[in-house]
Amino acid sequence: MIAMNEAPNLPRTLASLRQFPEIVPEVVVVDSGSTDATLEIARNFGACVFAEPWKGYAAQKNSAIAHASGDWILSLDADEELSLELAQEIAALLESEPACSAYRIPRLNHFLGRLLRHGGYWPDPKLRLFRNGWALFEERPVHETLKATGSVGRLKGHLVHRCYPTLEEYIAHMNRYSSEGAQLLANKGRDSRSLAAFFCNAVLNPAATFVYNYVFRLGFLDGREGLIQHLNHSVYIHWKFVKAWKAGRSRDQVQS
Repeated sequence: MIAMNEAPNLPRTLASLRQFPEIVPEVVVVDSGSTDATLEIARNFGACVFAEPWKGYAAQKNSAIAHASGDWILSLDADEELSLELAQEIAALLESEPACSAYRIPRLNHFLGRLLRHGGYWPDPKLRLFRNGWALFEERPVHETLKATGSVGRLKGHLVHRCYPTLEEYIAHMNRYSSEGAQLLANKGRDSRSLAAFFCNAVLNPAATFVYNYVFRLGFLDGREGLIQHLNHSVYIHWKFVKAWKAGRSRDQVQS
């Protein structure tokens, strides 16, 4: 896993791994300049810690993969935990001859302390378990994803993702991600220069996303937390396209 100032999350994550030494004999943490107790916590749990400058999400995670020595790798974020069901399933899988070179794992998301089981947040499968050398993260500014060679299977046991325990943390994260996503759009020329494109991308797209996830995908069944999540996700989309438009306009002004 990679980490930076993850002291609030890391003890819970590492404790979930330490319960299963038979399948997690080695934990690799690549830190990118933490100023809190992240390094101390990781070392106290017996993790192999590497301090490296920030290279971007994909490159940083690929660096962590390169440091791992096992035949199989489980890639985790610092706010994710290994459930008992998943650990038992992985143990049984590795005792046999796995049919696939990589596996997707369902992820159970917690938002502001509540489980999200609707609106597209369950089962939320992520490719995380793979043979060493058979998968790497694709180089992208945001939303990095693992790309595997060979066949990909699915597991039933789930990861526990305790994302955004506070609204302030969620808003800060969405602000950062929308800026990175906007730069990616601007670099591709998708900066909504015409009024029609701007209206579609910055207004209709967020509204349609909210209706689709909150109504048709039953996000309203997740209560007030579900409403907050889907409203703010739509705001994130709005921010992303507005920032892309602003970046494109600033670039045009510089060139002129």
